[in-house]
Amino acid sequence: MTSAAPRPRSPADVDLTDQNAFAAAVPYAGFDLLRREAPVHWHPEPGGPGFWAVTRYDDVVAVSRDTATFSSETGASALEDLAPDALEARKSMIDMDPPGHTRLRRIVTPAFTRRAVAAYEPRLRELTRVVIDRAVEVGEFDAVTAVAAAVPIQILCELLGVPAEDQDTMIELADRMIANTDPDFTDVLLDGADSERYRLLPFRSPAALDMFAHSRRLTTERRAAPRADLMSRIVGAEVDGRRLSQREIDAMFLLLVVAGNETTRQAIALGLLALLERPEQLDRLRAADPTEAAVAVEEVLRWSTPLHHFRRTATCDVELRGQRIRAGDKVVIWYTSANRDEEVFADPYRFDIRRQPNNHLAFGRGGPHRCLGEHLARLEIRVVFEELLARVDQIESTGPAVRIRSNFTNGLKRLPVRVCPRH
Repeated sequence: MTSAAPRPRSPADVDLTDQNAFAAAVPYAGFDLLRREAPVHWHPEPGGPGFWAVTRYDDVVAVSRDTATFSSETGASALEDLAPDALEARKSMIDMDPPGHTRLRRIVTPAFTRRAVAAYEPRLRELTRVVIDRAVEVGEFDAVTAVAAAVPIQILCELLGVPAEDQDTMIELADRMIANTDPDFTDVLLDGADSERYRLLPFRSPAALDMFAHSRRLTTERRAAPRADLMSRIVGAEVDGRRLSQREIDAMFLLLVVAGNETTRQAIALGLLALLERPEQLDRLRAADPTEAAVAVEEVLRWSTPLHHFRRTATCDVELRGQRIRAGDKVVIWYTSANRDEEVFADPYRFDIRRQPNNHLAFGRGGPHRCLGEHLARLEIRVVFEELLARVDQIESTGPAVRIRSNFTNGLKRLPVRVCPRH
């Protein structure tokens, strides 16, 4: 793993587009400096016009809520400026403002309400026990692949109606797309010349074609014989009196697989790393009651913040913290920075599973784009740690954690551990 970048001395020294810097470690020193000296900072962009980096908690919330001024319609997950044909081809629910966003979100919301998710717990716990028992039996394993990735994809595939034999493929395809800046995951890097061939695909990734193929096979099957699963709901849904197009179905399927798997996986992996580095916190979690465990989950989410940022575009001239933002400017809201904002979180670099209050922005806050799967993610994180700690007396790292090379997704690709089973 590369060494951390030198501590910046001025906002001009902060480079939030440097993928290698994020591979070494989250550049918190740069975020600290921006919050302190330039919380709304014009950031140059290699090959692009630049963007406003918004790093304070209150400003991130304000931008998230004001969809009329800060729009998602020109792309939310991509810093790149998309040509109209690429924007149309790649558009998903996250790349839309109300009311269009609301109409599509309403199709899948019933599966992710607090009440619906609570009903999943027995099955989730059953799946989690199988996963963890298998890992514990081995003794030494990579916690990212053996546990953190294995649990969320199983429950998600069951909800969608994806066959169990396709689960590993879903993980691989999602990795290739969301980690499209890491050569360990893809041969077509986002900033490579080859990616231009795939500019009409989500994440500029050929893996999207494989994901679409799965979506279309399921679409054909559900149209012929609907089932009690989420894919049947999507295929059969109507918006403004019409069925979704195949492109819209493909986009929603891809979004649910990527967002529902990758983010929860990274919260679990980074949360486990934080606990391994702080044995006293691990002991507290082991002794926690259900209420205390729920509080601990919120700190895991704040600490991990699985997505570093989302992008908005100003629809008109507007002022934010004294900076004049012009219509058409890109505005990037950095959740990673907001969740370490010292004006909101006391001693923000202390990992404390008893932290209260904890109004973190790992799921967003305010506005229509708050994470659809937040209740399921909370449940998955809690159940994984409960079942893991119920089965092991000791757990320790056996090598360095290795980070994904990405300034978009905050996560690990490897976390080697050893466990001592409880007898």
